[in-house]
Amino acid sequence: MKSTMAKPPQDSNKLLRQYAGLAAQIIVFLGLAVFVGLKLDQKFHFTFPVLVWVLPLLVLIGLMTKMIRDTSRKNDNN
Repeated sequence: MKSTMAKPPQDSNKLLRQYAGLAAQIIVFLGLAVFVGLKLDQKFHFTFPVLVWVLPLLVLIGLMTKMIRDTSRKNDNN
């Protein structure tokens, strides 16, 4: 008797790797933005952590813009 479980197509593996790479980018860039924000807040002696909030927000906006551009590309074959 054959198994009803089919192997996922190669396209889904490619998509999984693509999303895993995107998740890694988000984690790394947000971590760097928070770290740089902390250091700059300490350097400029802000009483409120302004750059800890602003830099990750800018990183998120940039990554979301990149993600929207990457996912909304049309096929060149059409």
